[in-house]
Amino acid sequence: MAGRLSTWLRGEGEAEASLASLRAAKDAAEAANEAKTRFLASVAHEIRSPLNAIYGYAQLLERGDGKDVLGAARVIRRSAEHLAHLVEGLLDISQVEGGAMTLSREAIRFPEFLEQLIAMLELQAQSKGLALVLERPERLPEYVHADPKRLRQVLINLVANAIKFTDHGSVTLKVDYRNELATFAVIDTGIGIAPEDAQRIFAPFERVGGPAGERPGVGLGLAITQALVHIMGGEIRLESAPGEGSRFTVRLMLSQPLTPPSEPAPEAGAVTGYLGRERWVVLIDDDAAHLAMVKGFLEPLGFQVRTACDAASGLAIAAQVQPDLVLCDVMLGSENGWDVAAQLRARHGAALKIVMLSGEGLGSTVPPPASGGASDTFIMKPFAFTDLLDVIADQLGMEWVRAAGEPRLPAKAGDAATALPRIIAPVAAAHCAEIERLVRIGHVRAIEAEIDAIAALAPEAAPLAERMRSALDSFDLKALAGLAKAVQTDAA
Repeated sequence: MAGRLSTWLRGEGEAEASLASLRAAKDAAEAANEAKTRFLASVAHEIRSPLNAIYGYAQLLERGDGKDVLGAARVIRRSAEHLAHLVEGLLDISQVEGGAMTLSREAIRFPEFLEQLIAMLELQAQSKGLALVLERPERLPEYVHADPKRLRQVLINLVANAIKFTDHGSVTLKVDYRNELATFAVIDTGIGIAPEDAQRIFAPFERVGGPAGERPGVGLGLAITQALVHIMGGEIRLESAPGEGSRFTVRLMLSQPLTPPSEPAPEAGAVTGYLGRERWVVLIDDDAAHLAMVKGFLEPLGFQVRTACDAASGLAIAAQVQPDLVLCDVMLGSENGWDVAAQLRARHGAALKIVMLSGEGLGSTVPPPASGGASDTFIMKPFAFTDLLDVIADQLGMEWVRAAGEPRLPAKAGDAATALPRIIAPVAAAHCAEIERLVRIGHVRAIEAEIDAIAALAPEAAPLAERMRSALDSFDLKALAGLAKAVQTDAA
């Protein structure tokens, strides 16, 4: 009897444990589903805002109603960059979860790197009335080894997050460096974080600190930041309390190079053509807008370009013109771009260069064959035209013809463009002093904002602002600095 009772009780205990396990699994599934719903709502909001700007300005330009074409183009470019960063964040999470993320190791100018990072976020802090402070020791190594993109991503995520959740006071980036150990502390006077949220904020798609619409974001920044810090072999800690602000501390080993690296060569002028015989390019993509964009970029450089919107047309055109290069999308509707590349390789041999262009990435739903595929290389969309040119030059062994930079004489005090009414000259001089500082660190967006501020002072400032914009658009920072200095001299 006692034995049967013991068995019955043991069975009851196992059943209760099983039920508890099922309840926990159910709760976890419901929490994950809620997080996914919040994430999708946040992503929709983050996508719609810049997409609306792109769509609206594109319609104005199409109708010919855009009075400031250059300004519209800048808004479109910045909105596209925002969307690209959002996509990159999603891809970063995917790479981290799949163990596919790799790091580079470069020698970077450490003090300059920190100054540039603060300059990038200064306007964001100023717009909320916050002080953004960089605290660093006088003696920092001139160079350290790091992956600049990922280190910048970590620090920008932390500082931008601190600015987002701080409504008054300050945000400080405090840096220390001892025995090749770099310590970065991001300290804010914001709303703080409750103890029960301290671990949750590092989970993907989780957001704390108010309703989703109140503070923009999709809940990926801190998850990516923690993952990147761990991949770089470091640690991240949080100290916070509600109403008392937060302190995120990151520690990373950043070694110093044994010898200072050589300075990079000055940036060359814009590509206007190429040397040697005429080259033929075939573009294969089911997106007509993409075909028109790449064709419109390559043809003015002297390439003969033919386009196709499907595999059969692409193969037929290639057979007809015998191209030097094929740029082929991976996903051609229901067709597989890798199969097209294999057929091109079989028909035209190794002399034909094949570059795959795709927004899917190498981990896409249409992966390359196990052998690596028949293409020569791969470029992710969206891509910069300069990156495409680098790949084309590498594949075809080409040498570009570049525009010669027209030398500009520095502006002198008393020039017509720098002479301003006395009532606005001191204010303009203050903006110009800031422009001089920004020129030294190459912070283009902040320079644009300062030029816009000068233009808004008075109609008489318009010629100066236009001349400054022209210098900035051609990236003639020396001429821009000359103008800024001349304005300050006139105002003195």
